[in-house]
Amino acid sequence: MNYRPVIISTYLFLLGPGLLEAKQKQRVILDSEYTYRILDGTTEINQKQIILLKMREAGLLQNFQMYIGADMNVVADLQATNAEAKFGYLMRHPTQNNQGGMLVSELVIHAAQFHVTGTITPWATMYSQLLYNPAQSFGPGTMTDLERNQLSLRRGYILFGDMTKFPIYASIGKMAIPFGLTDTVSPFSASTVWHAFGGLAFGGLVGYHKGGLTLSVMGIQGGAQFRAANSGDETPDDVSNFSINGSYDFKVNDSTLLRLGGGYLDGSAYCQPFPVVHFQNCDGVKNPAWGVHGVFNFRRFTFMAEFARTTEVWPGTHNPNPPLDVFEADTVSAFDLGAKYSATIQSIKKTLEVSIEFSQFDSGPSGSPWENQSQFVLGLQMFWAKNLKGFAEYIRTDGYVPLNFISGPDPFHPRKLPGTTHSSSDTKSNVFLLGFRMAI
Repeated sequence: MNYRPVIISTYLFLLGPGLLEAKQKQRVILDSEYTYRILDGTTEINQKQIILLKMREAGLLQNFQMYIGADMNVVADLQATNAEAKFGYLMRHPTQNNQGGMLVSELVIHAAQFHVTGTITPWATMYSQLLYNPAQSFGPGTMTDLERNQLSLRRGYILFGDMTKFPIYASIGKMAIPFGLTDTVSPFSASTVWHAFGGLAFGGLVGYHKGGLTLSVMGIQGGAQFRAANSGDETPDDVSNFSINGSYDFKVNDSTLLRLGGGYLDGSAYCQPFPVVHFQNCDGVKNPAWGVHGVFNFRRFTFMAEFARTTEVWPGTHNPNPPLDVFEADTVSAFDLGAKYSATIQSIKKTLEVSIEFSQFDSGPSGSPWENQSQFVLGLQMFWAKNLKGFAEYIRTDGYVPLNFISGPDPFHPRKLPGTTHSSSDTKSNVFLLGFRMAI
């Protein structure tokens, strides 16, 4: 008699509940609300680790579970400018490689993202985020160039921490630099403060979060990083940069909260010599930055304010060639003021939000072509579900200050004369934009 089937059946019967439990713990989960929040580029930009920790604290992400999700933004827009091929809207670049004339339009995928979140212990979480964003890629050519149509690992790190036992956490990998707030009240367009100081880098972060207090320190890899950080080193082979950030929430009740915070970045991106080129080294120069921010939530209203400035001048903002040599190098600063009102339309049970925001980037002395660029956004968004929204924006930009060759020479001039610049203080753009965002 063959006893093997009987032995196997008995073994599975005795261990069945345990095997079933293990299988349940190792399942793959779709959570569209979590995906929407973790991939949202308008809110909690440098607080994603805290989202993960709070999720684990609430018991939503248990051991041997993997959360996966996808997110997409599609937009249709019409842009007009008063200067040939100079469009100041920063959610699409590099402009003159892709936009000509004085009136342009588009129907495109602005960004598509995919995330994987998983864990095997109560104190370690893995997170990775893939991004496809040809509209904001630094690759050459037009929107259909293969080098602008690549997937990249936007963020990826291992997070250590268990908020149920200890308020300190740490992460190592590629992540948003904790500096300032850099959020926006607008439904789609990032604030000018984010464009100027919203950092992304390799490094290691240690944070504290308990009650209303949040503190974080990040050791940042040297050299020019992915966004808004440069230690001045020729190569990124040392952890030679760092940031410190903190905020405190004064909670009055469930509908009233005031957050005040500030931060310091030891090496901002504004250290390059003339002529300025993205990601070049800074010849040993380091330009720190500091910032303050505040958020006030009162019932259905949200008010937001932020300011950041470098402590030293940006050497590259001085063009030594006449006639532009009369403008001295200047510090770099940015500020943002925004307000949002949220309401529920009872007849259709949907949430409607109206927002208004003004932000400005100041990068040169008064009267220079690269003095500043401002952005005004009037926004409207409706949430058909917590993971699906439609939105509309009117955007007005004043000034045209591209960071590459900001003070000259003009890369589009036939002879690239050293005493020229493609920055312009008189350029104005108007943008009408519609879009949808969906997460699953």
